[in-house]
Amino acid sequence: MREAIVAEARAWLGTPYRHQASLNGIGADCLGFVRGVWRGVIGEEPEGAPPYTPDWAEALGEETLLEAARRHMPEIAPGFARAGDVLLFRMALGAPAKHAAIVVDEDRILHAYWGRAVCETRLVPWWRRRIAAAFQFPGVED
Repeated sequence: MREAIVAEARAWLGTPYRHQASLNGIGADCLGFVRGVWRGVIGEEPEGAPPYTPDWAEALGEETLLEAARRHMPEIAPGFARAGDVLLFRMALGAPAKHAAIVVDEDRILHAYWGRAVCETRLVPWWRRRIAAAFQFPGVED
């Protein structure tokens, strides 16, 4: 199943960044990308995403993304994340988790990056310091 998740995620490479979108090849933000991979591998999404502004995390100051992930995916220790797992990031110290990515291997992630597209990025120390939590898609077994 991990291979299927990574293959589906890679199929999104180059999809332009579009706030609140979740359509492969058309547009996606980081949440829309993870939602799209969910649909491609797991099936129907467990809940719809409410409308949100680009600054929703800063404006609300609530762990909306983290709480939603905990409702639908088993949480794992970030150090144990493997290919096909989801990482959530805090973009600023003390801020709510706001960014999501899918692990490709121990040193790479796939994510929809603001101003760019769905891309593969090295999991460099800058990103590692910002990891807030890690999750597995339902049904992933090790």
